[in-house]
Formats: sequence, C-alpha cells, structure tokens
Amino acid sequence: MNDRILMQLNSIETLESIQIEKLIKTKWNSFASTQIDNSDIDSNVFRLPDSVKAIDGIHDLTSYHKDKKATIGFILNTEKGRKIEVIDYSDIQNILLERTGMGKSGETYLVGQDFRMRSESRFFPHKKPYDITVKTKGVISALKGVNGRGILDDYRGIPVYSVHSLIKISNLKLVILSEIDVSEVTKPLDELKRRLTTLTFVIFLVAVTLSLFLTRIIIDPIKNMRNSLRIMAKGDYHQTIEYKRSSSEIKEMFDALSQLKASLQGAVKFSEAIGNMDLTTNYQPNSANDVLGKSLLTMRDKLIDFKHQEDNSRTISNRLLVNGLENERRRLSRELHDGVGPYLISLKYYIENNVENALEKTEMKRIVDETISEIRSMSNALMPASIDDFGIGVTLTNYIENLNRSTSISIEYEDLTRQENSNITNHQAINLFRICQELLNNSIKHSKAKNIRITLSEFDEFISLFYFDDGIGFDINTVKLGSGITNIKERVDICNGEVTINALPGNTTFEIELPIEL
Repeated sequence: MNDRILMQLNSIETLESIQIEKLIKTKWNSFASTQIDNSDIDSNVFRLPDSVKAIDGIHDLTSYHKDKKATIGFILNTEKGRKIEVIDYSDIQNILLERTGMGKSGETYLVGQDFRMRSESRFFPHKKPYDITVKTKGVISALKGVNGRGILDDYRGIPVYSVHSLIKISNLKLVILSEIDVSEVTKPLDELKRRLTTLTFVIFLVAVTLSLFLTRIIIDPIKNMRNSLRIMAKGDYHQTIEYKRSSSEIKEMFDALSQLKASLQGAVKFSEAIGNMDLTTNYQPNSANDVLGKSLLTMRDKLIDFKHQEDNSRTISNRLLVNGLENERRRLSRELHDGVGPYLISLKYYIENNVENALEKTEMKRIVDETISEIRSMSNALMPASIDDFGIGVTLTNYIENLNRSTSISIEYEDLTRQENSNITNHQAINLFRICQELLNNSIKHSKAKNIRITLSEFDEFISLFYFDDGIGFDINTVKLGSGITNIKERVDICNGEVTINALPGNTTFEIELPIEL
C-alpha cells in the first residue's frame, strides 16, 4: 500500500513539476524574444543588488522582495540594455493548488534554497510562505540533487507520504514536494482494522456463548449419566434416570443406560430371590453373550441340586432317627410284653395257689390283673405287635375300637388296604400309625369335634390316608404349628409323601399320599 501511495504522489509531483518548468520556460522564451530595452524592476518593491542584475537568467527574487513575497524574475543583459521582469506567481500557485488524488490532507508546495516555503501552505493559509521554514529530510535531500520518496515528517512534524525533487532552471533552484498525511491514508485501514477487531470480538463472544451452550447440552447429560453410573456402582439400581435434551444420540445413550439398568435390576432381583432360596424364580438372559445372566442361572441350578441333596440327606437322617426311635419302642414293647408280662402271670398263679385268705387273695389278684392290663396298654402304645403280624389296617382298626371305648367322639375308620398282598412297608405302616395317633390326639384335645372319619386306601402306585373332623378348625397361615403337625409333616417327608391340609371350621381335613416303595 505504501508503494502505491508513493507512486501516486510521484505522478502528481512529476506532473506539476513539468507544468511549472514548462510555464517558466515558456515565459522565459517569451521574455527573451520581446524587444524591450532598458526595463528595470520597481526599486520600492525589490532591493535587487547589481551583482544579481548582472547575471542573466531565471532567478528566485523572493529574498529581495520587500514583503518577502514569492517571486520569480527574469534578467537579461544585452547590448541594447538590461531587461528585468517578474512573472505572475499566481500561475504557479494555481498549478500547485491542483490536488486531484491528494485527499483532504494532500498538498504540493515549493521550498527555496533558504529552506523557506515559496507557495502557500494549506495548513497555514494566513501565514506568508516565506515565514514558514521547511528544513525537512526531503528538502535537504532534494537540494543536494537527490530526488526521493518515503514516509517522513513534514514541516508541521506530522508523518506524511512525501515525494520530493528539485526544479532547476537557469539560476532558479526550487524543491517541489507532494505530500499527504499518513493518518489520512491509514484511516480507512485503521477503521477496517477496528471493525474487524470488533467483528472478531463479537464472533468470539458468540462462539464462546455457543460453545458454552453446546457444552452444556453435551456435558449435562453426561454428568447426569456419570452420577447415575456412580449410584448404580454402589448397588442402587432403583434411581430414576432423567432425560432433558432433544439430541437423538443422547436420547439413545439414555435409552441404552435404561436398558442396562433394567437388565441389572432383573439380575439383582433374581439374585435376591435365589439368595432367599426361592429357586422357582425364572430369569431370561438378555442374549447369548449375557455372561452374568448365564452365571446366575448356573448358580440357581447348582443351588437346586444342593437343596435336593440337602433335602435327601435330611430325609435320610430323619428316617434313620425315626426308625431308630421306633426300633427302641419296639424293643421296649417286647420287653414289657415278653419280659414283665410272664412274671406278672406267674405272680397271679402264685397268689391263687398260696394265699389262703380269700379277701386278700381277691384284692391281690385285682391288683395284678390291673398291672397286667396297664403293661399291655403300654406295650401296645409303644409298638402295637399287630403291625408286624397283621399290618397297619388291622392295627388301626383295633386301636380305634379301643379309643372309641374311652372317648365320646364318634370315630369312623374304613380300612381299604390289601390285607394279604399289601405293598405297604413296615416303616410306612409305623409312620401312618403314628400320624393317625397324632391327628386323633390333636382332635380330641383341641378341635372340639364330635365326629371323626378316617379312610386308609392302598392303590397300585400310592397309599392314601384321608382324615376328617368337624371341629373348630384353625388358620393354617397364622396358627403356630405345634410339634404335632410338625411331626406329621416330618413323617410324611421321610416317606417321600405329600400332605394337604384344609382347616376350615366344621371341615378340617388332612390328605396324605405316600408312594408305593417296590
């Protein structure tokens, strides 16, 4: 840009310099050809020394003017006399006033060898040009015969684009300068810079604002998700994941997180269930690659196997315990029946044959008979001998017939077992007998029943015991099951059977099924 401005000034300065030189030379030629003899200059205006008058040519006569008005004069000495003429300086001034392409601060002016201005200054129009000193670098350089251009300080001390050269015609030496303020040239650029700076700052603010806005759109859901994951990492899968933004990618991300949470919740719920040994709970893995889901199912299956093994072990242990207890009862029963019984019978015969007092004999025989009866009852209660000899059907028939004689409750028993070809094992028979004993004992003590019905049936594949009483019943969900019902369930378990209890007022039933053990 600097070169373009200086080239433009150089063109203006060159043009005006040529015009001035042409004007002066034209006027000189006209002056030299005019036949006028002995003309002189007004001595009241000029104090022109004779030494100057003796020199022919074009002169700068400004310093000899009384008022120091810029003046260019012609002097020509001939045989006919001396001619002196001062040209009209306004013609030169008019050339200098042409400021096309000079802007508002541009001007072209002349400076004499004495460093004083020879044309009017547009910045100091009220000052005489001669009073304005212009000893700038451009003037000094031009007077030395070096034309040039550049950014220099002018006579005001203001930085200007300056082009300077020397006009030398005859004895005349004037420096012509074309200059324009740097500030005027750079003002549009500065304005452009200011606008660009303002625009850049506005764009920066908008960019920062948009960045913050977009950052919040992106970061807030991510922070929300991060917090959710932290809570989930601590084991809380019941939190609510909030979604507030409209971005489809973020929505899909939240949907994926919700699916992950639902999957984890399902896994946790299933884990809690199998942890509480609820092994009937179902769980479906999310995919073939769901390692966690498959591991949980494997864990459930192993727990089921473990529970089955544990149940079998407990059943076997209970069976061994019960069998041991029944065997001990059987032993005690036989001891009472086969050991104590014969001694009492022997004692009865001894009393009949050796006691002479009839009254004493009768009393002693009564005591012995009661003792024998009690021993038989105890032996039968410990282990009815008929179980081993005649089976459970006959044993229950005898037991209930004896019980009917000692209670006001009507007890009906129906024996549908196979007497000779029965498949009921001895330990099943003993447990069925004990179960009936327990049920009858509970009804007599607590049910206030008037009627009891018992049916024992034997089928090809299972044995069925049906028990009914019309007592007050009980709430199976709230009643504290005593050792009686607990014992019934344990005996059913060790026989690998099932029991169904309905305990409504007036209609309490126990339905027990045992498998046939072949």
